[in-house]
Order: sequence, then C-alpha cells, then structure tokens
Amino acid sequence: MAVLVDTNVICDVLYNDPVWSDWSSGQLASHWGQLCINPIIYTELCYQATSPDEVNDTMAMMGLVYADLPMACLFEAAQAYRSYRQRGGMKTAPLPDFFIGAHAQASGWTLLTRDKARYATYFPRARLICP
Repeated sequence: MAVLVDTNVICDVLYNDPVWSDWSSGQLASHWGQLCINPIIYTELCYQATSPDEVNDTMAMMGLVYADLPMACLFEAAQAYRSYRQRGGMKTAPLPDFFIGAHAQASGWTLLTRDKARYATYFPRARLICP
C-alpha cells in the first residue's frame, strides 16, 4: 500500500531536525518502496531548493515516487475547505494540507505526517502514521 509522505517528514530528514529527524528517518525506512509525494508536496519541497534537479535528487535519495492528484480527491479537498471556513477558518483559499489529506483519503493511502490534528479533523477516514 502506498504511503503519502507529508513535507514536514521529508524536511525533518533533509534539515536534520533535532527533535524529529530520528522518528522521520525511521518511518521512511520502514515504509521504503511504498513512499509517494504529490504535486503539492513537490511544490513545497521546491521552496528551499535551487533547481528542479535538486528536488528530483531528494526524491531519488529518499525513495519517493511522484503521483498526480486524482480528480476524486479534489472534491474532498473542497469539502474540507468548506468545513474549515464554516468552523471560522480565515484563509480565503484551500490550504495545501487539504489537497494532501484528500489525496490520501480518496486513494485509500496512508499519510505519514506530524500534523495529526488537521488531518484527523478534516479527513477522518484517512489512515495516519503520526508520532
């Protein structure tokens, strides 16, 4: 089964986070061969990168496979955003996490993340791996 890897887990390893790098490295190792990212996660990784090749090299080093967002997840992302706004959320556009959570939930994949609260709230059917 595929494991969608949230950006925070990847960055923990890339930047040797003193609190989370061991946990994140261990999780990546234990799910090797199943690890995926989507366009949103790829875009977030590009923020610190100097070129697309740098991001692609990171993907290869970490065993991450690129997977496009299925259309089915876009409806779920919009519904999560609607719920967020109804709960008083102030952002005027869907948050990246809504696309990531919807992708995991709609695809039946597991999401590896440290951001349990938002995903559990808006994507209750998504399987999560969290500390």
